[in-house]
Amino acid sequence: MCSRAAPGGGNEDAVAVGDRFAVVLDGATAEPGFGSGCRHGVRWFARSIAAELGRLLGTDGDGASLPVLLGDAAGTVRAAHSGTCDLADPRSPSATVAMLRLRGDRVEHLVLGDAVLLLRDRGGVVTAVTDDRIRRFYHLPWSQMHGKRNVPGGFWVVGAQPDAAAEALTGSVPVAELECAAVLTDGAARLVERFGWMWEDLLAVLTRDGPAAVVAATRAAERAEPPADPDDKAHDDATAAFCRFHV
Repeated sequence: MCSRAAPGGGNEDAVAVGDRFAVVLDGATAEPGFGSGCRHGVRWFARSIAAELGRLLGTDGDGASLPVLLGDAAGTVRAAHSGTCDLADPRSPSATVAMLRLRGDRVEHLVLGDAVLLLRDRGGVVTAVTDDRIRRFYHLPWSQMHGKRNVPGGFWVVGAQPDAAAEALTGSVPVAELECAAVLTDGAARLVERFGWMWEDLLAVLTRDGPAAVVAATRAAERAEPPADPDDKAHDDATAAFCRFHV
């Protein structure tokens, strides 16, 4: 596992890992010039959700599904600051999520927002699980994006509405079919989504050299190819967690 802030900033990604699970979250950067209604901020929110998910997954969640666990974690965090913050504010903190859990003889996964999950089977075939709903609105300015969040026809992220977790993309695969898997925030996934790598290339680096090498490659690509649009992020927080399965 490796999580690194974008150069010059604080890390708004968060991660939780255990013997049988891995979770990454990417907090949505606050819109410049506007408040969020929350005195704690995005970094606190993402880390609080990650910590609660780690606690729940570490006890196997009493048999609950991943969307239920995510909704429970969001509800716990909501309760922790509902008395001090305006959670009805459309700019209140939110995060994208990718989760992976080994349970019995199956590997379960969940993706919500632009985080990414990668699976490689024992035949070498790589599958990327991505939530394209949020990507339909990348062309919009910040001022319009928040109006598309957690509404029908928009995109879904974990935030002040715990029931948004029910909109996550989910699935499971027999562990006997899998060689490895990874969960990535979009700051690490941009090696593919912005810099032209293939998912197979990214997973090969993870397998051979580990998550820190993927983050290092991300920084190198960002330096070598700065964005043409000054409004685009030159750098982003980057987080990756890698899991190998032995059966």
